[in-house]
Amino acid sequence: MERIKKGDTVRVIAGGDAAAARRQGKTLQGTVHRVVKGYRIDRRHRKLHRDYNKDRVVVQGVNLVIKHQRRTGNVRTQVGRIEREAPIHISNVMLVCPSCKEATRIGFRAFEDGSKARYCKKCNETIE
Repeated sequence: MERIKKGDTVRVIAGGDAAAARRQGKTLQGTVHRVVKGYRIDRRHRKLHRDYNKDRVVVQGVNLVIKHQRRTGNVRTQVGRIEREAPIHISNVMLVCPSCKEATRIGFRAFEDGSKARYCKKCNETIE
């Protein structure tokens, strides 16, 4: 089970965007668009096993980069300078608890029926 999932609200705690926001006296938050799982690959580009050190997330409005896209044949693509979000490492974000509205660490609870659920370590409430 993943600590951070798609649709979660997260606060960026490290990196260039977070430092720039802190200088302005703000905190940087956004929703997770996508979670990119990291894998170890061999020299023939085959997935060997999960590498949790390579896990990344794409957060709305964070780590914006400009991609210069040129026309490619007769295909209808967006041309010019495209601004989009780039992935950041999963260790640079913290989940914002929906109940207490604070950035918190995440724990896991096991139930009798064999299911697992995430919970907030500050207010001890179950998330989702």
